Amino acid sequence: MNFEIHSTNPVVRSVIEGRVPRPAQLAAARGILPLPEHELLEVLVTFAASGDAELAEHAAATLKAQDAGALAALARSSDAAPSVLNYLSGATDLPAQIHESVLANINTPVEAIVQFAKTSSSSELLELIAFNQQLLIQTPALIDAIIANPAGSAEAQRRAAETKREFFEKERGLQQVASELRAQGKEAAAEFIEQADFALDADGAGLSADDAAFLASMIEVPDSETDDSWLGLEYLEEIYEETAADRSAIADKIFGEMRMEDSDVPNERLSVINMIMRMGMKDRVKLAMKGDREARNILIRDPNRIVAQAVVSNPRLTEQEVEKIAGMRTVTEDILRQLAASRQWSRSYQVVHNLAKNPRTPIANVLNILARLQLRDLAALSKNRNVSDAVRRQALRLSQARTGK
Repeated sequence: MNFEIHSTNPVVRSVIEGRVPRPAQLAAARGILPLPEHELLEVLVTFAASGDAELAEHAAATLKAQDAGALAALARSSDAAPSVLNYLSGATDLPAQIHESVLANINTPVEAIVQFAKTSSSSELLELIAFNQQLLIQTPALIDAIIANPAGSAEAQRRAAETKREFFEKERGLQQVASELRAQGKEAAAEFIEQADFALDADGAGLSADDAAFLASMIEVPDSETDDSWLGLEYLEEIYEETAADRSAIADKIFGEMRMEDSDVPNERLSVINMIMRMGMKDRVKLAMKGDREARNILIRDPNRIVAQAVVSNPRLTEQEVEKIAGMRTVTEDILRQLAASRQWSRSYQVVHNLAKNPRTPIANVLNILARLQLRDLAALSKNRNVSDAVRRQALRLSQARTGK
């Protein structure tokens, strides 16, 4: 397991990288270089695992002579380097108090904990690991390590087996998916699953628990960051009633547009689109407002203007994405009008330039934009046959006025 140098102390880096005189390295290996204890330990651990036989021998002897109480305190510290915690977890001859500190430190590499669970002969420490259900859920290999270790106590084996059965073997329902996500610290994704309409009738929506978990993985915006006050979804869905055939047609349309932009669209993308289009309108709106870049890239193409409008309301929408949307000829005029009227996005020259070139942007918005364009862009627009005659004529007038013609 290779580790980067954790310390930001330039002296530590110079010693480890060999950019100091040899006597200084030997002094560090013997533990007599004046460094803070946690930084000296990082040097010692690195030297002990190095290919330099002399440094490795001295460092190993110095580490062996360390006080157990001091090591336990250092192992609990947030300053402890991952390489040090990894070393301590693998040293089988250390007192249990040191290993307890290592297992409790959030900086300890999870791979080191898994290896410890495989090889430890301490039933108490294995039980300590088994009590951390969140860690078990995040690291299934840890469950298997505890179950396979004959030193595990009955309680440790029971907890590991129950977690495995409950979270990985039992046929999962959507509430179970939400619980798993929350245990992994993914609160926004759990909220999405719990509040989605398809959670009420997953079978009717054609979405399995795995499908729901995948969709939840696209959520990056928590409820607290979204403003859906402009939505009246309970009424809007009645207005925009959709059938399964309608959604299938929308999926074909979106995939066709992506094919036109990039002929090498992977089949996995089609699966994602089909999965999203099995969702009802309300769930697509929520995904548009809270989803990641992939979800936004798909749903901005949704012909349902409410869904596309929700994408523009996503607080994580980037200027680069808006520039692309402003130039798309497949989005609804409502979206282009919204971008043109937005104080936030209309400050970007590239956004307004793309809006001006887009033949779908309402003419009234384009005419307001033209005065802001640079001369070379006005001249180009006056010759652009893709925009309306009115836009070309106005662009020509403005460019001529600026050049004095």
